[in-house]
Amino acid sequence: MSRRGPGVLLRDLTRGDDQARAVAQVIAHRAPDILVLQGLDYDADLLALAALRDVIADLGLTYKHLFALPPNTGVRTGLDMDGDGRLGTAADAQGYGRFRGADGMAVLSRWPFLAAEAQNFSDLLWRDLPDAQMPHVNGAPFPSREAQAVQRLSSVGHWVLPIAHPDGELTLLTFAAGPPVFDGPEDRNGLRNADEIRFWQVYLDEAFGPVPKNRFVIVGNANLDPRNGDGRRQTIAALISDPRVQDPLVDAGPTVDWAEPKPGDLRVSYVLPSRDLRVHAAGIFWPRVGAQGHELLSFGGVEASRHKLVWIDISF
Repeated sequence: MSRRGPGVLLRDLTRGDDQARAVAQVIAHRAPDILVLQGLDYDADLLALAALRDVIADLGLTYKHLFALPPNTGVRTGLDMDGDGRLGTAADAQGYGRFRGADGMAVLSRWPFLAAEAQNFSDLLWRDLPDAQMPHVNGAPFPSREAQAVQRLSSVGHWVLPIAHPDGELTLLTFAAGPPVFDGPEDRNGLRNADEIRFWQVYLDEAFGPVPKNRFVIVGNANLDPRNGDGRRQTIAALISDPRVQDPLVDAGPTVDWAEPKPGDLRVSYVLPSRDLRVHAAGIFWPRVGAQGHELLSFGGVEASRHKLVWIDISF
């Protein structure tokens, strides 16, 4: 739910938006207690997020609590960050974006957030990640030493967000990684995508201080499939096989409907609960043509998203 300029999403939502209705249909059907959204334009007062919540509420599902932080998308650097010799393009921002706040993240919850305890690692410089793999060409930093000195790791953000569930605290570790493609032989995007994913293992190793030892869930769009497609697939394979988490959808198949034959349908979105959590069910809401529920994937001829809702039912 990203648009071409700031405020456009809110305008569309207040006028009645077919895509928003399609998104709301899917969400209301699965009715998650905690919902992580990605690709939603951010505004400082969370007006667009609140407007989307109202669309969902019209279908009978109410979220009392909203959370979002400014994403790195569209944050200008004044430098050539992709090495194309031009300045001021969407690719020269900290995270690709036509404007500040494009394609952000948000969380909606039935339960209150412990916002004072939340951690935001979105400002972490890429080079400050332990064992960072940064691009070089002919032995020199790519695109420049100056660019690497300011480049943040997160394309969108990395958040640690505790939630005060009635049965005990639950912590979300959420992120949205950039795509590992659209670059050159230096593999800048592939390297960055891999380190954005690897961040969570580094974090759980306590590289940045104390971490939750249990009752946490890693959730987000890694933009990487462990078996197919471009990118450093071993990185996501390492995360989903980490002994501190479990992957209840290891054999479930793709989560996004991309063009065939390439990139094709891939598994790029993940919900990985910690080992102590009991998983009762999990799935990807993607009923095919003719199957019950397929009509929920669109409204007025507009598809909710190429990315499909990934869900898990858990208990403590």
